[in-house]
Amino acid sequence: MPEITMPRLSDTMEEGTMGRWLKQVGDTVERGEVVAEIESDKATMDLISYESGVLAQILVPEGETVAIGRPVAVVGNGALATRPDQNDAAPPSESKLDGGQTANHAVEVEATDASTAKAATPAQPAPIAASVDDEGRKVKASPLARARARDLGVELSGVRGSGDGGRIVRADVEAAAQGPAPVATAVPVPPATASTSERPAPGVASADAEEIPLSRMRRVAARRLTESSQQTPHFFLTRSVEVDALLALRADINRSLAAAGDDLKVSVNDLLVRACSVALRDSPAVNVSWAGDRILRHLHVNIGIAVATDGGLIVPVIRDADRKSVTEIAREARGLIDKARAGRLTTEEFTGGTFTISNLGMYGIEHFTAIINPPEAALLAVGAARAEPVVSDGEVVVRQVMNLTLAIDHRPLDGASGAQFLQKLAAILENPLRCVI
Repeated sequence: MPEITMPRLSDTMEEGTMGRWLKQVGDTVERGEVVAEIESDKATMDLISYESGVLAQILVPEGETVAIGRPVAVVGNGALATRPDQNDAAPPSESKLDGGQTANHAVEVEATDASTAKAATPAQPAPIAASVDDEGRKVKASPLARARARDLGVELSGVRGSGDGGRIVRADVEAAAQGPAPVATAVPVPPATASTSERPAPGVASADAEEIPLSRMRRVAARRLTESSQQTPHFFLTRSVEVDALLALRADINRSLAAAGDDLKVSVNDLLVRACSVALRDSPAVNVSWAGDRILRHLHVNIGIAVATDGGLIVPVIRDADRKSVTEIAREARGLIDKARAGRLTTEEFTGGTFTISNLGMYGIEHFTAIINPPEAALLAVGAARAEPVVSDGEVVVRQVMNLTLAIDHRPLDGASGAQFLQKLAAILENPLRCVI
């Protein structure tokens, strides 16, 4: 029978967690219909059936995490209807993996004390991860529990299983991770070094520290940014820009919107997105990506805006920003930010960026450097506007000044290209009518 498999919903996704099942076993399913919600490393998205029929089996319950390409449900003619909490064996299954290779899958579904997970063939049980406790006895754990234990740093030999036959399931591992930290055995030390020896090593759990499991978004971001910082030769350029005219223009736009009964508020970041898009359109050498043995010059200007969420940092993308007005950018940005914080971004809304803006000015940060968001070749870090004395026409006057720091990938770009882009951007920001006309 046709299967519904865990899809790859983003270029960084390696596994997904089943959210709500919107269809239940026995429900009619139409081709293209949404049957469930999938939580990826960046957002919650829809799982679509590409077959019509009856939802015959749910292989992965809500809350379970499986690798991409793994079967999560079966669509049939209504003759077979089982959920993962029943003892029926999953039928043999074939599905296409990323490279188009066909593989037989053993469906790994964690069993509770009311259920038993079984493999693709009825005669072969689902794999059980075994380890050994202090007394040499084997510890039974599901593959998902073992993977979760690695993520949380939990030793399986110290976990009590609640599954069938004492089998450890993922819930047992997560409960153990939230329990009290183990008490270390005291070791006598010389009096002169006792005060320092009693302190736990950095990064080691202790009674004075609370362990917080990593969200998928933060785990993936940590991996990708580590790779970027290690593999991308970063080069930083900083210059200050007078933004009195920019702030005045923003105030004028917002007054006009309010007078027209529009509750939209244009932010400094919206103006920066528009200004950067115009500068990038005039600086195609910066709107590029490094592709190993070649440089990709992008034909569209897609600006990513870094957004902080409870789960971590995500970068929704405003496509073709150079073809949109400031108010269009502002409306789109508001919608993307709201969806990002609610975890409802679609794949299209956070992929395909060619340049990123990270703005910490609202927190009073005056200057910072940022790690490039791969595969892009440049990122602009924006600081707060602040009053500073500057010399103008031989006189000292007070101006609103903002620091901009451009991080570039030194493989497709050189310092001169980055400096020329910053020069164009500064000219636009100091004469902002250029970015709204």
